[in-house]
Amino acid sequence: MAGHSKFKNIMHRKGRADSARSKLFSKLSREITVAAKMGLPDPAMNARLRLAVNNAKGESLPKDVIERAIKKASGGDAETYEEIRYEGFGPGGVGVIVEALTDNRNRTASVVRSTFTKQGGNLGETGSVSFMWDRVGQIVYGPEAGDEEKVMEAAIEAGADDVESDEDGHIIYTAFETLSEVAAALEAALGAAKSTNHAWKPKALTPITGDAVATLMKMIEALEDDDDVQNVYSNADISAEDLEKLEG
Repeated sequence: MAGHSKFKNIMHRKGRADSARSKLFSKLSREITVAAKMGLPDPAMNARLRLAVNNAKGESLPKDVIERAIKKASGGDAETYEEIRYEGFGPGGVGVIVEALTDNRNRTASVVRSTFTKQGGNLGETGSVSFMWDRVGQIVYGPEAGDEEKVMEAAIEAGADDVESDEDGHIIYTAFETLSEVAAALEAALGAAKSTNHAWKPKALTPITGDAVATLMKMIEALEDDDDVQNVYSNADISAEDLEKLEG
C-alpha cells in the first residue's frame, strides 16, 4: 500500500459559487432518485441508495430534499434515467471518462460530443479509454480526519488497497466489491467521510503542459456544467507550476 501514490485521480468538483452549488444539489438528488428506483427506497436495505444519501449529507443537502428525492422514485411521474459512460481523449492526448444520468440519450450524447470537439478532443467508443483505468471504490476524507499515519493505519485495518494523502485530505481506494464494508469500518474509526463512491482510477498518467492544461480544464468544466453529467475523470499529470498558472 502506497502512502502517497503518484497516480492521483483528478476529479473536478465545483461547489463554491451558489449556481454551482445548486447544480451539485441537483446531481446528488438525481442519484438518490435513481438509486431508490433501482432498489428498495430504504437506505438500510439498498447499498447504492445508502452511499448516495451519505454523499448528499456530506455536501449538506437538506434532509427534506433527500426525502423528496427518495419519494420521487416511487411516483408515477418520476423520470426514467439511463446511466451512460462516454470515453475519449482531450487536449494533449489525455484520457477522459464522463459518467451521465440522462432521460434523453440523444441530447446528452450531442452535448458531450460537441464539448469534446470544441476543445480539440475526440470522443471515442465505449472501452476506448476505460481499459487504462481500474474500477475501484473511493472514499474521501478531509485533513481533519487525521494525519497520514493515522489514516493509513485505519485504512489497513479496514481492508483498503491504497491511500493518497496531501494537504487537501485523504483519498482511500478499495476493491470495487468491498467499498461498503471498508467505508463502514472507516466510519467507525475516522467518522463520516466527505464522499464514498465507485470511481475510475488511472493505471498511469499522461503528462500535459502549457496551453493544453487550460484547454483541458475548460473542457472538463464545460462537461461538469451539463446537468446530465454526474462525474468527469481524467488521467492528466499536471505540474504544480502549471496548476499555479491556471489558478493565477
